Amino acid sequence: MELLDFARGPALAFASVVFVLGTLWRLAGVLLLPRMRDLSPPREGAPAAWLGALRTIVSRMWPRKEFLARTMFGTVNSYVFHIGLAIVVLGLAPHILFIRNFSGLSWQALPSNLVFAVGVITLASLFAALARRLTHPALRLLSHSGDYLSWLLTTLPVLTGLLATGHLGARYETLLAAHILSIDAFLIWFPFGKLMHAILFAFSRGATGMRFSHRGVNV
Repeated sequence: MELLDFARGPALAFASVVFVLGTLWRLAGVLLLPRMRDLSPPREGAPAAWLGALRTIVSRMWPRKEFLARTMFGTVNSYVFHIGLAIVVLGLAPHILFIRNFSGLSWQALPSNLVFAVGVITLASLFAALARRLTHPALRLLSHSGDYLSWLLTTLPVLTGLLATGHLGARYETLLAAHILSIDAFLIWFPFGKLMHAILFAFSRGATGMRFSHRGVNV
């Protein structure tokens, strides 16, 4: 119980502060970068900047047809574990209770058995993503320790959550403490590694869309 009290008490409070302040710091670092004003006139028929940004954010959610065959597995698998993570985090009753205590927001939970099944699929998808990174020559060359740490800190909460839900491997209190500690570690790492792409991707794609639409580039 002491480990559980530490995990959901001081450790979670510290992790939450690091997560919030670190995320704000990263966002400020991006939004406050100096920018040179584009003095060139927009191409004839160019859409508004915000529309070009939105169009690119949405269109880049799926590969262009020229690359689809070679990237199909990675793209589909990425959607599987991203959507799976969202369902597990937002659909399980204890998670919703935690979010309500933290923010006051609440909604109807999904059936526990359904969320557990989605969690198993998500875990398998995460391991498939790791296997692809280890076996794909280009991905293996581009990967570094931060990529594998991000994978580990994303996978551990799913794994420990499944073990805690199934009461497998240890006492429930111990498994729950391990689950919460893994979430604490995820929150601490989030602003400083590639997990931050969950927020920054919209800024990078939006900036590209604004620039390209101004110049009349078809994206």
